[in-house]
Amino acid sequence: MVNLIFVIIITKILIGGILKSINVQELKNLIDKKSSFVLLDVREDEELKVAKLNICKHIPMGQIADRLNELEIEQPIVVMCHSGVRSARVCHYLHEKGYDVSNLAGGISSWSREVDPSVPQY
Repeated sequence: MVNLIFVIIITKILIGGILKSINVQELKNLIDKKSSFVLLDVREDEELKVAKLNICKHIPMGQIADRLNELEIEQPIVVMCHSGVRSARVCHYLHEKGYDVSNLAGGISSWSREVDPSVPQY
């Protein structure tokens, strides 16, 4: 829980409080309802070999600027990483480009702890 609070505080500092964010339970609800959104995983290839959600679109953080054409500006995007810090940076970037983005607070680490313990933690 302390890690999640730390991530939320850092996220707010990094982007000045303009970031929309959702928690893993809210993400699970979106998935269960089959809501229309993209779950964008910005972790590195090696991290996805350890733990991933199969519904994700994967674009590593360092490739976002070069691969914007793969994202539809009209479609809501939930951005995730390991703990929520990298995804917050990507959210800030995409928000400035006009995308409707939300950060997944706590990232896949929180997903593993709170929603699906079969997803390995690292």
